[in-house]
Amino acid sequence: MRRARILLASLLFTVMIVTGALSWATEARADEKQLIFDDAGLLTTEEYEELNQLANERSAERETDIMILTVDGPDAYDVMRMTQDFYDEYAPGYDQPHGNTAILMVDMYHREFYVAGFKKAEEYVNNQRADEIRDHITPDMANGDYKLAFQKYIEDVYEYMGITPEPDMGTDSNSGMGSGTSSGTGSGGGNSSSSGRGGGSGSAYSPSREADDSIFNNIWVQIGISVVIGGVVVGLMLYNAGGRVTVNGRTYENSSVSGVRARRDQYLHTTTTKRKIERNNNSGGGGFGGGGGGRTSGGHSHSGSRGSF
Repeated sequence: MRRARILLASLLFTVMIVTGALSWATEARADEKQLIFDDAGLLTTEEYEELNQLANERSAERETDIMILTVDGPDAYDVMRMTQDFYDEYAPGYDQPHGNTAILMVDMYHREFYVAGFKKAEEYVNNQRADEIRDHITPDMANGDYKLAFQKYIEDVYEYMGITPEPDMGTDSNSGMGSGTSSGTGSGGGNSSSSGRGGGSGSAYSPSREADDSIFNNIWVQIGISVVIGGVVVGLMLYNAGGRVTVNGRTYENSSVSGVRARRDQYLHTTTTKRKIERNNNSGGGGFGGGGGGRTSGGHSHSGSRGSF
């Protein structure tokens, strides 16, 4: 009888651990923002879920929405203006409308992208740092490895948002120059590419660029660890209870009526929202030589860097 009580208590303890972990995982999923809008369909469902979770985690740590938007089709226009119009129209921000936001806008139709920082991100992901991010992800974009490029972008923004820029790194995004030099076409959204990183002290910080792939960030690994801990507790309690087990699983089994019924919960799909970016003909900042930031038609200044692939 004593052994039965110990076993029951141990099993209840294990169930409580697993149930708590599953409940936490469900709540965490429900609290996630949609920070990635993959209208161009560059990611699989699994890739989207992984990257959106990473973006939510990194955004919370830096109190800055780290966003990715992809578009495709003839409705796409200048990639910088689309970024500005999105910020004006949808007012993203970590804790307030038009708040701290970093945006990677990808235009698959013209094969261009734009990295922008608004509010606090304008200072911390300034023109020079946006150039660094652009240079870092361009090879992966050109190779079609979009998941890796997006992962690098998220981690780069995360790194930079944790390091105060040096005074000589240049945060005047309205000049549209940054600290590097660029070549490109006019405001019609033509292709442009960086020709160098230009001035600066030469000691500007460059992040490690390596994504944090720790398995301990995976909720299923955490649940597995919880189960193992519960199993160890059960084993120790049974071992310390004394006595020897002389029965097995079939001792009292009636094979004619016994059976196991398995049940599992299977995640079916994630509901995502598409956002159409409406062209604002009054946008004032797009396409100046392909480099630097500007100001939206709504008056929001930002840093930025344009690239092609």
